[in-house]
Amino acid sequence: MVLRNHSTITDFILLGLSDDPHVQPLFFMLFLMVYLLTIMGNLMMLLLIRADSHLHTSMYFFLGHLSFLDLCISSVTVPKLLENLLSKTKTISVRSCVAQSFFVFLTGGIEGLLLSVMAYDRYAAICHPLRYGQIMSKQLCMQLVWGSWSLGFLDALINILLTLNLVFCDTPIIHHFSCELPTILALSCSDISRNITVFLCSSVFHALTTFLLIFISYSRIISTILSINSTTGSSKAFSTCSSHLTTVSLFYGSALLRYLIPTSGSPLELIFSVQYSVITPMLNPLIYSLKNNNVKAALRRTLGKHLKHIRG
Repeated sequence: MVLRNHSTITDFILLGLSDDPHVQPLFFMLFLMVYLLTIMGNLMMLLLIRADSHLHTSMYFFLGHLSFLDLCISSVTVPKLLENLLSKTKTISVRSCVAQSFFVFLTGGIEGLLLSVMAYDRYAAICHPLRYGQIMSKQLCMQLVWGSWSLGFLDALINILLTLNLVFCDTPIIHHFSCELPTILALSCSDISRNITVFLCSSVFHALTTFLLIFISYSRIISTILSINSTTGSSKAFSTCSSHLTTVSLFYGSALLRYLIPTSGSPLELIFSVQYSVITPMLNPLIYSLKNNNVKAALRRTLGKHLKHIRG
């Protein structure tokens, strides 16, 4: 990707979360701990899904990809955030800023698509249990995952290619801890009407499509659960969806609110960005391990095997 930017500005200043020198070390320790927990939790999920044959199903196949995406989302923003908390300059080159916004847009878009795919998987499991294995074949699972990656990449690429032509000649200050596309557009002194149109169309279409798929899937799921006569059966069916619903609520709630409010560097904007790009990737492994009996059983089996191997 060649940057065709003839701007007089070569660097932006990322103001971060706080300019208070007494608060910055505390933020550094907090976000370092969050990042380490994110890495350990998602790596644990990836290794557990790969190691335990009981988790070699479509649900955990998608969960493995979700864990990988959470690692990517967090790694796109948090390292630069940690660096700026210890640095006095807090600068980022225009090239690096555009690249970061591309990967933020890419990983966030793919995660939204993947969450809608996981909703369809839960719909097939609960509404068509006898045909679940046939519906969610290995081939279809691969197609859905690669389709999510392809659509997310195409969406991000179209938006970022338009951004490469922008000229930045105003005050190069970003009231944020990372580079997001709306923030970059707000700094340009070029005509950004085309960028805004493409961004809004792609984002609205992307968000509405994925949200609609999730809504339809769970409408059918809830209808099916309510029709189950057995209380045990209905509670078991709902428990298989609770982790996914929690993840959807955390990610969509914060991401949609972040992109709906105007770019101004307000505290709410920062909170929503931290939620979907930093906190949610850390919480997802905990949500799926604490609420999922199969994951907990797989963890016990894996730890038991390793302990026997060490003792032997």
